[in-house]
Amino acid sequence: MSNETIDVAVVGLGTIGTGVAKLLLNNHATNSRHAGREVKMRYGVDLDLDRDRGVTFPGGTLTDDLDAVLADPDVDIVVQLIGGTSAARNIMLKVLDAGKDVVTANKALLAAHGAELFQRARERGCCISFEAAVAGGIPVIASISESLTANRIESVGGILNGTCNFIITQMQEHGSDYSDVLLKAQELGYAEADPTLDVNGSDTAQKLAILAQLAFELHVDWETIPRKGVDELALQDIQMADALGYRIKLLATAAIGESEPVLSVSPTLVCKDEPLASVSGAFNAVQIVGDAVGPVFYQGYGAGEMPTASAVVSDVIATACGRAALTFDRMRLWSAGDEKVSAPSVEDASVRWFVRVPGEFTCESLAEAIVVDTDSVCECDAGVGAISEPCTRREIETRLGNLSDSVTILPVL
Repeated sequence: MSNETIDVAVVGLGTIGTGVAKLLLNNHATNSRHAGREVKMRYGVDLDLDRDRGVTFPGGTLTDDLDAVLADPDVDIVVQLIGGTSAARNIMLKVLDAGKDVVTANKALLAAHGAELFQRARERGCCISFEAAVAGGIPVIASISESLTANRIESVGGILNGTCNFIITQMQEHGSDYSDVLLKAQELGYAEADPTLDVNGSDTAQKLAILAQLAFELHVDWETIPRKGVDELALQDIQMADALGYRIKLLATAAIGESEPVLSVSPTLVCKDEPLASVSGAFNAVQIVGDAVGPVFYQGYGAGEMPTASAVVSDVIATACGRAALTFDRMRLWSAGDEKVSAPSVEDASVRWFVRVPGEFTCESLAEAIVVDTDSVCECDAGVGAISEPCTRREIETRLGNLSDSVTILPVL
């Protein structure tokens, strides 16, 4: 890198890339002051050079020739904002082979190919920064990799998908069914035309896999993380949880178990008094528990043009001033020789469970089935429900016998 100027190329000028360009161009003086040297946007790379992006690019900045950009010895940092995994992987490898440091927001790419990419970066003497890949504008990556390094992380997780949190909030506040709220989310731009990866928990599982690598050095295959999304959540579940004093949130959880970390993604009951319960709309929230610091809670926008761009440009500044390279070298994430493992099973985890059964059940029969006092069973229009004492899910299903297929069973935080 030049001692005087850091030249940045932004690859992919979609919503996030445009936001990054705005911050690099409009906040030039602030960014340069924080970096200790000038940080300049040299290129914006995209196939569509004619679209009005609401930002004025200096002459010669826009190009569709990535190879020419990578061949430019003055380019120090490439911000890689191409989505997906196949093309994005190929571009990332080309960038690293050209000796450029990388900033990315692509959580799917890291969850699938993190080990290969980080190994290539080490071989080429480069670093990869990815604050924006998890929880958008919330600085969770920096917190674990820098601020909380004096701690042994005991658990990390939270609300990592704004689409799902918006859907659950709307169901809670308006008594609307899932299908109606999903349509509204799509109309407002909170949900994709094909929302599958969001609503079935896959997007959240990819982010959790990255957090597990950071917190526990666990190289987990994200597709093996037990996950349940909001697409099977019934309004009656939300209403029953409310009657019992809880809110339902789609939570990602990675916590130290008896012998290894346990990971899961699931709609989960959270007591109304807990900070997570009050996180509404499209907001994200992350809670980290360290053995020394205790619980640390963050809340903010987990997606969107400018919140995500904020995290990306913060990584650019960290790279420009040399801090990112130090963190990259020290953390040794996705180290060579790390074997990708399946996520540990949560079936044997002993936790409390929320159980909702059809209305033909009596309070007495449910109390007997899950071994709780009758006084702790709730009966309302949504059916009959209760919170169990700590036990495994298998134990709950065994007690319910053949009825378990018609019963809602969700973990309780």
